[in-house]
Amino acid sequence: MPAQETDGKNGNIAVLGGGCFWCLEAAYKRIAGVIAVDSGYAGGNVDEPTYEQVCTGKTGHAEVVKVTYDPAVISYEKLLELFWKVHDPTSLNRQGADVGTQYRSALFYVDEEQKKTAEQSMKKEQSKYREPIVTQLVPLAHFWPAEEYHRDYFDRNPFAGYCQAVIKPKLDKLDLGVRKI
Repeated sequence: MPAQETDGKNGNIAVLGGGCFWCLEAAYKRIAGVIAVDSGYAGGNVDEPTYEQVCTGKTGHAEVVKVTYDPAVISYEKLLELFWKVHDPTSLNRQGADVGTQYRSALFYVDEEQKKTAEQSMKKEQSKYREPIVTQLVPLAHFWPAEEYHRDYFDRNPFAGYCQAVIKPKLDKLDLGVRKI
């Protein structure tokens, strides 16, 4: 059963793909106004995919996070500012050593307002890069939650090699004036 796509009708979720979901989850959990961050899969053609299936690159799914946020505290636009900072949107189907379509940069919008905001944000961001932004902008059809062992990965394994080498440097970029205290 897909997670509640319909809760986005109130404009309070953002579904984002920017490489490994462990990285995005760790970053967004530390932002004021973010209520919950769920790792999962979106954008593919297999119902209820498993991590093992997604890793093959044959499902069409990307590793994503579903960010539930309070729009009275943080806007979708501000969430996108963080998105551009914590991954390389000009890198096609990879982030660092993580390679494959499952690591693609993607924004899954839930309504036309999110789509318009994402288009404007992407256009503004493009001026900061020499290479073209390759982030996909697609409607959210379904969000499938990841397996339990992927949830809160950084918080449970802060000293693991991947966490220190890849996730921690991304967290150091969280200078948006929106950190949780």
